[in-house]
Amino acid sequence: MNDSVAGGKVTALKVQKHHPNRINVYLDNEFSFGLSRITAAWLQVGQELSPSKIAKLQADDAREVAYMQALRFLDYRPRSRAEVRRNLEKHDVPAEVINDVFKRLERSGLVNDERFAQDWVENRSEFRPRSRRALAYELHLRGLNDSAIEKALEGLNEETMAYQAALKQARRYEGLSSRDFNNKLGSFLARRGFSYEIIKQVVTKVWDEKQGSASE
Repeated sequence: MNDSVAGGKVTALKVQKHHPNRINVYLDNEFSFGLSRITAAWLQVGQELSPSKIAKLQADDAREVAYMQALRFLDYRPRSRAEVRRNLEKHDVPAEVINDVFKRLERSGLVNDERFAQDWVENRSEFRPRSRRALAYELHLRGLNDSAIEKALEGLNEETMAYQAALKQARRYEGLSSRDFNNKLGSFLARRGFSYEIIKQVVTKVWDEKQGSASE
């Protein structure tokens, strides 16, 4: 951001050729600076701009650009606060601008770590069940604090999660011997973070159910 632009009269407002959401501002017939359409919306040709007014416009523009970057990042999937912050920092957004962006995101309900953690656990439980430890690790990687993680994991039954994961995976092991079935399914559940005790119970249960079903 350039805070030392001299003041002058607005003589032209032109849409940028390669970035149509941005406007080039000309002062006294010379290009001076660029602004987002939203920030430049109130400007008019013939208007006088002081250096302090230009500095404010540029500060507003920096916040708008950062906010739009955050929205694009959130458009792919929900994100934690830490993920959004890291993305903005990667784009060299100053800390004070990031704080302003978070105020807008929170007012709009677009960033909420507790909701993010809960949604993450629910999604994993349905599509890729795994242990509490594995889920906690994933959420820690995304910058969630212990309080949000514990709240999201409340009431989670690891044996149920392991059983759901095992049922889906066991379809791939049809026709295997008991030993091979146990080894393969046990290894799969171990990679999902489940304990030996739970793995032993669940693998035995799934094997017995499949054998009972096959004999009917």
